[in-house]
Amino acid sequence: MAALVRNRGDRRVLGRLRLVSQGLLDVGERPDSPADVVRRMTAMQAQDLQAALWAVGVRLPGSGVSSVRAALDAGTIVRSWPMRGTLHLVAPEDLGWMLELTADRLTKGIAARHRELGITWADVEKCRDLALDHLSSAGPASRTDLFGVFDAAGQPTQGQRGVHILGTLCRHGWLVQGPLAGNQQLLVAFDQWIPESRRLDRKEAVAEWLLRYFRSHGPATVRDFAWWTQIPLTEVRSALAEIRTELVELEVDGTGYWMSPETAALLDGRVPGGRSVLLLPGFDEFLLGYTDRSLVLPPEHASLVVPGGNGVFKKTVVAAGEVIGTWAVAGKGQRAAVVPELFDDDRPLGPGAHAAFDKASRRYLEFLAT
Repeated sequence: MAALVRNRGDRRVLGRLRLVSQGLLDVGERPDSPADVVRRMTAMQAQDLQAALWAVGVRLPGSGVSSVRAALDAGTIVRSWPMRGTLHLVAPEDLGWMLELTADRLTKGIAARHRELGITWADVEKCRDLALDHLSSAGPASRTDLFGVFDAAGQPTQGQRGVHILGTLCRHGWLVQGPLAGNQQLLVAFDQWIPESRRLDRKEAVAEWLLRYFRSHGPATVRDFAWWTQIPLTEVRSALAEIRTELVELEVDGTGYWMSPETAALLDGRVPGGRSVLLLPGFDEFLLGYTDRSLVLPPEHASLVVPGGNGVFKKTVVAAGEVIGTWAVAGKGQRAAVVPELFDDDRPLGPGAHAAFDKASRRYLEFLAT
């Protein structure tokens, strides 16, 4: 039976515990490479490439943008659609079994859209063969290159048809995004880019994913994980029964939050991060890795992070485990500066927090320059 701790944390303590589990504080064993960061996090939302690069960098002390880009170029981390139809960074050996868990459900979810676009499974198979033949002879190709191949063979790509076909080929493990060409990733054959993939049966895979999620994102709820992966809640609860002895449950106001024993042990002393100030990218897992974000982002400020509810998340200032504002970069080169936009003008940064903000700003600008 898992250990149960009751009513030992308020919202800000839970946020600080998440900073620890997500590798955002200098606590515990530190990663040595971008691949270590991504493997620890299990999956990191990455539809915005520049944001994804910094999401890795902020968790990897001393890293520069070139080292994270190099990891994508070398295939030690990969960027694909393992869940929710959203791009994520994952370890290459994990992508195959993740896709096996999620691809069919997502394919059913977009079946009506495929009918509207006139995409049949025969069309998908034809485009698969065309793409693999082209990649075999020409090497990594851009999306535009493959669209040209499809169009020439009578498979039109206009009106999002091409995008949906490529997405299907990636979800089913025939193609994957590979090396960078500027800020665009080229497409490659999955089996050539990822020659060794782990194979897990479904029950084992769900249990492992759940355990790794709670270790990298905890304190979190079962519903958080079910939303994060879109794996049915009944299946998630069954998996929890298999791995609960490896976790600790924290009950706060009647809700159970799961985390690693190492993270839970911090409740026995002063939880780290009380004076921390972090500059996180848009779409970071600290905010987007949960269905309920109110623990770290007061609901009255949510619209300031996603103006107009357009799905585009701004970069966030996080102080002591709570999102307190957004930030942007003004100027270029030597004149570049990080400018905060705090939610509450009546709560300015104090001297200590201001010093921490300046340190985080220098770290970000150094990351971009190296």
